[in-house]
Amino acid sequence: MENFFYIFAQVVSLGLSALSLAMFLRVILQFFVAEDNKFLIFCYAVTEPFIIPIRVIMEKMNVGQNSPIDIPFFVAYIILTLLQMFLPMI
Repeated sequence: MENFFYIFAQVVSLGLSALSLAMFLRVILQFFVAEDNKFLIFCYAVTEPFIIPIRVIMEKMNVGQNSPIDIPFFVAYIILTLLQMFLPMI
C-alpha cells in the first residue's frame, strides 16, 4: 500500500510540474509569438481550467479588477508551487 501512495504522489508531482511548465511557457510565449500560435493555444487550453476557478473567486471578491497584471494567474501559480512543495510531506 505504501508503494501505491509513493507512485501516486510521483504521478501527481509530474502532472503539477507539467502544469507549472505550461504556465511558465504561456507567459514567455506571449512576448515572442503571435496569438494564433498552436502551441500558445495549447498552453492556454491546459492552464486555463486551473486558473478559471481562482479568477471567478477573485471577481466575486472584487480583487484586482482594475489591475494591469493578471493577479489570478499569479495566485494560481503560487498555489501550484505550494502544492508541489507540500506534496512530498504527505
